[in-house]
Amino acid sequence: MRRLGLMLGLLGCVGCATATRGIFTRYNPETGKYEAPTHELVYQVPIEDAMMTARYVLEKNRHSVMEKEGGLEMFTSFIPDVIPPERYYIQGERLGPRQALVRVFRLRYTQEGVYATEEPGKPSAQVPQLEAFSNVPGLEGYRPAHGYRDMAIEQKLLELLEMAPALELVGGNPPVPLDSVVMGSPGEKAVTPATSAAPACGVPVEDASSLFSAGGVLLLADPLGTQEVPSAALRMVCEATARELPVTLALSIPAAEQPLLERYLSSDGDSAAVQQLLSESAFWRRVYQDGRSSRAMLWLVEQARRLRVSGKDVAVVAIDADKAHGNEREAQMAQHLLNAQSKRPQAWTLVLTGSVHARTQEVSWDGDFKPMGARVANALPSVRVLDVGFQRGTQFACRYNVWTAGVECNVFGISPALEAWQSSKQAAGLKLFTSQQPDGFHGRLYLGSLTASPPALMAPREVSTVNPAPASPR
Repeated sequence: MRRLGLMLGLLGCVGCATATRGIFTRYNPETGKYEAPTHELVYQVPIEDAMMTARYVLEKNRHSVMEKEGGLEMFTSFIPDVIPPERYYIQGERLGPRQALVRVFRLRYTQEGVYATEEPGKPSAQVPQLEAFSNVPGLEGYRPAHGYRDMAIEQKLLELLEMAPALELVGGNPPVPLDSVVMGSPGEKAVTPATSAAPACGVPVEDASSLFSAGGVLLLADPLGTQEVPSAALRMVCEATARELPVTLALSIPAAEQPLLERYLSSDGDSAAVQQLLSESAFWRRVYQDGRSSRAMLWLVEQARRLRVSGKDVAVVAIDADKAHGNEREAQMAQHLLNAQSKRPQAWTLVLTGSVHARTQEVSWDGDFKPMGARVANALPSVRVLDVGFQRGTQFACRYNVWTAGVECNVFGISPALEAWQSSKQAAGLKLFTSQQPDGFHGRLYLGSLTASPPALMAPREVSTVNPAPASPR
């Protein structure tokens, strides 16, 4: 499991870039320039977690942090070797139980009795009224004069809160009784049993048809716990079957669940069939669930059933391991996929799996770790892998909570890395790379802003932090 602490490499040196750009600017991928932000970022976490993460960023860079009563204001010791004196001031604002604003200011002090003027090149919008900092401790002979948002630190905060790795919980997770769960919610994809209903195919994925081939295998690096990835998967399956290709849809569901899937896929999809699938499953009924058992994923299984009813040749296979971890899990997943492909060698195989599993190259953080994708690519000549490009949104995921030393499963904000960021000019659809990337991806599927899809079954209580459980990166 890659814990949050292992992301320290993202932090770098706070302020290192200030020699070439203003600390009050953030990189705008739309323009390729550093610009003053025009809107606030609302983090999908409790304000306490956001403030503690801001404190972590500052202390990592060797600043002593002092907290004011209430926990929504912090300030640091003075920055060494900076004249006039400067320090950081952090304001937090609670917008809801899991909505938080955090503003990080870099304050410059001036000598008492000296009039503070605005500095050339720094926009007046970034100079708040001094009353806003009236409660910040002073320094003998000095008072706060200027306050600028430090976007370098706020970017590190964003990376830690919204680019943390999602975890997949395997083993040690007992099922919850079926009569203690709720299923579905307004506005979200959910199983709607209807024997004669047609599958909700939607429009084809732009430019994806070049990937469809008999015997081909496509791995899609799923961020997990969103509505958009299962929807795109169905659209590709529908288009492939419309071209008279048999399709195998491989999902990150434990292989032990295969008999339950087969029985459901052969049913008429009524309420009794859904009830039977969920009541006998250990996977869909886990108390603490990651994005693999989302409502959108169950919806995808139902749409595959409807395709079969309509006469299409579609198989759904469960390829995940039950309790294995690390390389053992990757080896089992690869073997399950290879077995499924060998049984239907003329089918086009679409695999939804976490981005680490999908890689066809070794990972940089562990030279001994060999992802499932690399194992499958070594065995089959026709493997292609797609990354997902998107805009800032939400996902249901499990993440390591460094403050409670546990795993928290909930709706979180998710932001893409710069290379996966989808600009307003980039249309949704597929973009193939001219050459294979170092991580093994052959292209990127752009899906716009992602929307969280909670578990198909969830205990009727707020999802909370749990004790550390066996987990692995997505």
